[in-house]
Amino acid sequence: MGEILCLNAGSSSLKFALFDGAAAVEPRLVAAGKIEKIGIAPHLIVRAAEGTVLAEQRWPAGGDMTHESLLADLLARIEGAARHDIVGVGHRIVHGGTAFFDPVLASGAVLAQLDALCPLAPLHQPHNLAAVRAVAAVRPALPQVLCFDTAFHHRQPAVATRFALPRALEDEGIRRYGFHGLSYAYIRRRLAEIDPFLVGERVIAAHLGNGASLCAIKEGQSIDTTMGFTALDGLVMGTRSGALDPGAVLYLFQQRGMTAREVEHLLYAESGLLGVSGLSSDMRALLASDDPRAAEAIDLFTYQVARQAGALAASLQGLDTFVFTAGIGENAPEIRARICDRLGWLGVRIDEEANRRGEPVISLPGSPVVVRIIPTDEERMIAIHSCDLLLKEGGRNGSSG
Repeated sequence: MGEILCLNAGSSSLKFALFDGAAAVEPRLVAAGKIEKIGIAPHLIVRAAEGTVLAEQRWPAGGDMTHESLLADLLARIEGAARHDIVGVGHRIVHGGTAFFDPVLASGAVLAQLDALCPLAPLHQPHNLAAVRAVAAVRPALPQVLCFDTAFHHRQPAVATRFALPRALEDEGIRRYGFHGLSYAYIRRRLAEIDPFLVGERVIAAHLGNGASLCAIKEGQSIDTTMGFTALDGLVMGTRSGALDPGAVLYLFQQRGMTAREVEHLLYAESGLLGVSGLSSDMRALLASDDPRAAEAIDLFTYQVARQAGALAASLQGLDTFVFTAGIGENAPEIRARICDRLGWLGVRIDEEANRRGEPVISLPGSPVVVRIIPTDEERMIAIHSCDLLLKEGGRNGSSG
């Protein structure tokens, strides 16, 4: 197998990674990078696996560079740098709904079904799908693999996915789905590599970044998670509100006279850490600030993480391992310390120096709960899924021909 290009498209950014699919054990990273400020003043940077800058380019502000035109340029650059042919492109697709659990090859029919889910993930799904179409426009013969963030959670028991709404609404797909599944799938994989025994333990994984959620994992399966019908639910996030009394939304409609679009913008883009602090959605900026509103936002974030972790511990009927991952989880020792302090009643005991240094295990020896830091790698998980599916499809085609 040749090389796999993995794409994670956002509204104004595009993260990518190139993997060698011929590696013996699992895909090997060749290069990675991102295009930022799409629609404003695009900036492309590509780095080799060891960190060397392979390419960098800036486009002038005010240009009309679209995802499609930028992807055409990116593909040309990547193909020029690739050691082997690019044999497929893997995409992160945030929402798979009730129909898509396993990775699938992109097709017109599949994309039409996924378009219908855009209202459930308005910050992500339209841009995920636009990237698929953009690649198809410039490389129509290149197979594309769609990998779903909801897939990791699809085997949860009904009691964890059901809302107390009329059954007819559940039949329409109004239920809890869960997100960040590619990240959690990678964490499960890493735990198995560290020690196969860990997969059988009761684990809470905390994906804490600008988007944030928790997942309860038992016997390697997701049994509960904090995000629900949309990626708006659950924890306080950078600009998203997290869990909210639905009566508050009714109040915004009925008493404030807000439109659906205005409420959507409020809850997705003006709330969370940004809304509470009035300063920033970036945890680093809040930690550096002496403004009391920043402290209040941090307190709310850590309180909510610990509070909802307690609920997931109830779903698990105990807790053996707690994993921090993603931008805040991997890089903010003060946040980790505050959360762990609130979880002391569960048996969480951390080594302050190990936490400060960001060591793989930050719990004290003999702590009833082992606390780990595991860097996530969603792009690698996409590459693994893509290689598996393309090899399977290749086998089918070979056997039929």
